[in-house]
Amino acid sequence: MTAFWVVAGIFIVIALLFVIPALLRNYAPGKENAERETANVNIYRDQMAELAEDLRNDILSREQYEASKEELQKRMLQDLSTEHPFVKTFAVKRHGITAAVITLLAVPLLAVYLYTVIGDARGLLSQSQLASATQFHSNDTEEIPDGHAQMKSVMENLIARLQDNPEDVEGWLMLARSYAIMGRFDEASSAYSKLVEMQPESPQFLSDYADVLAMTNEGSLIGKPAQLIDKALKINPDYPKALALAGTVEFEKKQYGAAAAFWERLLVLIPVESELAKSISESIVQAKSMADEDEEQSAPVQLAKNDSVGTDIAAAPVPDNASTKQPAASGVPSISGIVTLNPALAGKVSATDTLFVFARASVGPKMPLAILRAQVKDLPVVFTLDDGMAMTPAMKLSSFPEVVIGARISKTGQAVPASGDLEGYSQPVKVGDTDVAVTIDQQVP
Repeated sequence: MTAFWVVAGIFIVIALLFVIPALLRNYAPGKENAERETANVNIYRDQMAELAEDLRNDILSREQYEASKEELQKRMLQDLSTEHPFVKTFAVKRHGITAAVITLLAVPLLAVYLYTVIGDARGLLSQSQLASATQFHSNDTEEIPDGHAQMKSVMENLIARLQDNPEDVEGWLMLARSYAIMGRFDEASSAYSKLVEMQPESPQFLSDYADVLAMTNEGSLIGKPAQLIDKALKINPDYPKALALAGTVEFEKKQYGAAAAFWERLLVLIPVESELAKSISESIVQAKSMADEDEEQSAPVQLAKNDSVGTDIAAAPVPDNASTKQPAASGVPSISGIVTLNPALAGKVSATDTLFVFARASVGPKMPLAILRAQVKDLPVVFTLDDGMAMTPAMKLSSFPEVVIGARISKTGQAVPASGDLEGYSQPVKVGDTDVAVTIDQQVP
């Protein structure tokens, strides 16, 4: 966005450099004087271009650039309106100066105003800006924090455009992605549903829809998301995202061999030297290792079931909060610790409220890298998060040097933050730490 306004400003200035001398030239006849003014204009234009180049190359800061540009414009106006000692010129008429000043002010203001009113703001939103946008806690665009007014404006323009043109596929895609970045997965899934309705044979939209639906289902791809992924692969068996998600579905079902098979198909479709290829390779190794462990354990487990003592063990009930106490698989990167609740907030929760414990990158995307679910009655909770809990192979604990462990008590039972939820976060920690302490000590406004 900043680069756009810089470029737009440069073009406006260049346009004015053509208009202003023309206004003044009519009242300052003389060939030699006109040639001198033209030369000055060219010089200032070159200087303006050099300033813009210095800004792009980080030689000048934004403040230095603005100050230099303003000084250059002042010198330009002074030079163009000053009589030269060696050329006899006529005095510039007062109304000529007035017209020039009005033009100088009116042109850029009018251009900016017209763009904000009738321009297409989607062109200003780059993929990098979307990727770095923070997760909002709001369920309504009117409640977006002041610091994100730019995103709010874009969203309003998108919604207005789609009301006028409901068949705008590009608009629906941008809206869906924006909602997903903001953490508003219910709205994102509705937008992707519209896209799938308009283009039911698109593996991209089917895969993205499945991914977003999983976020509304506590990160699980089981159910409708898995059906969408299967449909995407029937349309295009080599669509990368569908293969990645299909592997995750099998991993979630504990079908580790099948998961590795999907990810091996994905691996041949991506550049060998890329970071994604490295991450996929690690996931394949992990899945195969866990598949081998399952095979090794299957024989003794079967024998145990035939023994009376073994039958009693197999029939023993599993505690409700067992998922929070399972040790990480051997060799799998993990983080463990304990979650506690500030006693001052104890009166604001009930025993059956849902507790989410999750890890996310300390710098970068806010999507959970691993997540588990418990209840308030289980507090204090001793937890272990590992790569086996990753939602996608490319987004897991070991993919980031530092992560933040968060804990949230949800009144609604949904993973998406809502007003009134209680939460707490750790300081950035490294994968492998075993004594991470998280205290839930604040309320979502």
